[in-house]
Amino acid sequence: QVQLVESGGGLVESGGSLRLSCTTSGIRLIYRAVCWFRQAPGKERERVACYTPGDDSRAYEDSVKGRFTISRDDAENTIYLQMNSLKSEDTGVYTCAAATLGWGATFYLERADLSRFDGWGQGAQVTVSS
Repeated sequence: QVQLVESGGGLVESGGSLRLSCTTSGIRLIYRAVCWFRQAPGKERERVACYTPGDDSRAYEDSVKGRFTISRDDAENTIYLQMNSLKSEDTGVYTCAAATLGWGATFYLERADLSRFDGWGQGAQVTVSS
């Protein structure tokens, strides 16, 4: 399994912004689908955003649409999650994961079995104070 590394988490006030980064030295992320997962306290882990480089497509969970944006920096082998207009319900541990390409971003957001993801990060805590 490939180890991904997240950074950029922290404490922010409601309405503020944070940018999470996901990188690895083990694989080239330009050849992988990458999703961001979120696990809020007491809740199941959910996928909030996915990106596929082949078709340059992005998919977002409804609660984050219009506020979160995935982008990539191929030179840095990094996928970013820009989070704006943060709300207290965005609080949680954010984890990035990489999967073998083959479908579009919506597939990875809505249907891809977790077994397709072979690279995981350790998670970054995001806390939004109200």
